[in-house]
Amino acid sequence: MSQLAKPEHYIDTVADYFDNLIPQATDDQLFAAGYLRGHFDLAVGSLEVEAAPFNKLQLCNWVEQSLAKAIAGGELTSEDQLHVQQLWHQLQLL
Repeated sequence: MSQLAKPEHYIDTVADYFDNLIPQATDDQLFAAGYLRGHFDLAVGSLEVEAAPFNKLQLCNWVEQSLAKAIAGGELTSEDQLHVQQLWHQLQLL
């Protein structure tokens, strides 16, 4: 999928990924998924409120900035950071 394509398909794919992860994930993976889903959903909502078209690249950039702020603010232990960043990397490849 092109980074400049409309984000609806990507948003749905990420939501499905999170939902499908639940029955098989470890506790660490569930924590990372829940934490990351919060940042992802906030990004989607914030971009939708702007009422301007946006794309997958803009959405991913927003999530990146949100995660960077959270990590800089000490929200995650180094181990949790690793789990969140690994999952975020996987989601960007979808």
